[in-house]
Amino acid sequence: MGDFRVVLVEPEHEGNVGAVARAMGNFAFDDLCMVNPCPLGDEALKRAKHAGHILSKAAIVDTLDEAVKGCSLVVGTTGVVTHGPRRYIRIPMPARELAAKTAGYEGRIALLFGREGLGLTQDELARCDLLAHVPSSDEYPTLNLSHAVSIVLYELYQTRGHRLSRNPVSSEEERELLHKYFARLLVAIDYPEFRRENTATMFRRMMGRSVPTKWEFYTIMGVIGDAARIIEKHKR
Repeated sequence: MGDFRVVLVEPEHEGNVGAVARAMGNFAFDDLCMVNPCPLGDEALKRAKHAGHILSKAAIVDTLDEAVKGCSLVVGTTGVVTHGPRRYIRIPMPARELAAKTAGYEGRIALLFGREGLGLTQDELARCDLLAHVPSSDEYPTLNLSHAVSIVLYELYQTRGHRLSRNPVSSEEERELLHKYFARLLVAIDYPEFRRENTATMFRRMMGRSVPTKWEFYTIMGVIGDAARIIEKHKR
């Protein structure tokens, strides 16, 4: 399944990295990228079993931007789930819902998994178009890294044979252009400055959850861009 890139952000234990590679092999994923990983040696290869080739060809990069380059959708995973309309930074969808929503998606999707001890930072979460999680007990919600990867990939694998017709989607560059237009619109309408960052994050998540087609995306981008230009013109 070449539509997904598994991104491990600063993994701390090589055994977990090897187990992730094994899980990827189990469910037919082979695109692994790591951001500043721990040293990898015999333990990683031992835990990878027959998926050592996934480790050997994995990309190792210095920044998250490098890891998600070329991906048209960035999905962050989190073990922390918040509730309520004002706590949208960490309102993820279950992994099964993510699988259903992306079943007909055309384009590469980055799946971000955070550090074993810390997870993804707030800045890294803000970089994501949408969030996903593995539903678990409220008393002990955090899963081992390799276990979380295994469950998410299993849910995605289940939809592999049931894919809908594939619809063209926007590129990474087009998606970021939309968000620049939206930020420009907030300035044009004199939206309160202290609320702009959070509102922009909410808009990014909303667009990520809706997974619009390329043509729907261009329609939204055109409306927002035109609105910003018209308002700016009348303010001169």
